[in-house]
Amino acid sequence: MNPSNPTPVAGTAAKVGGWLFALWSMLHIWVGAEGVHQYLKGGTSGLWNMLIGGRAVPRAAFVHATDPATLFAQGQLILNFCLDVGGYGVLGLFVAWLIIKRASWTGYLIGLLAIGIADLAFLFAMVLAGVIEFNAGTVGGPVLWFLAVLITPFGLPAWRRADQGTP
Repeated sequence: MNPSNPTPVAGTAAKVGGWLFALWSMLHIWVGAEGVHQYLKGGTSGLWNMLIGGRAVPRAAFVHATDPATLFAQGQLILNFCLDVGGYGVLGLFVAWLIIKRASWTGYLIGLLAIGIADLAFLFAMVLAGVIEFNAGTVGGPVLWFLAVLITPFGLPAWRRADQGTP
């Protein structure tokens, strides 16, 4: 910490981790935007083709719904999923900013917990379960998240108790 500037400075490892969170964010904002684009193009088939293709749900075996109520419900659920993914991307940008500009442990913990829950739930419930295709694009997010949470703490300032003051 610089005595003339009370804001802690992120070390190199934290900056690298912060930029990994930013890259993770861009990937997720793109997925959200592409999902909205497919939705607005008219229909759930484009959305489904974007999201399925794993070993348990191959695209060739998937049967699209035909009744209007099911089509509507599926479309809204997938749209919500895509908006949630994009929203997590925005959260990730905030986390990256907190880490890079503020050297914030709070930012790191948000990235570790909130983004971790979302990304690991996706990995286990969708990718490893075989619903979504296992490829570089689908495992890239969890890999970026893992690297970010692994590297970032090494560049953040040490924890201090409030009654210890500044070193």
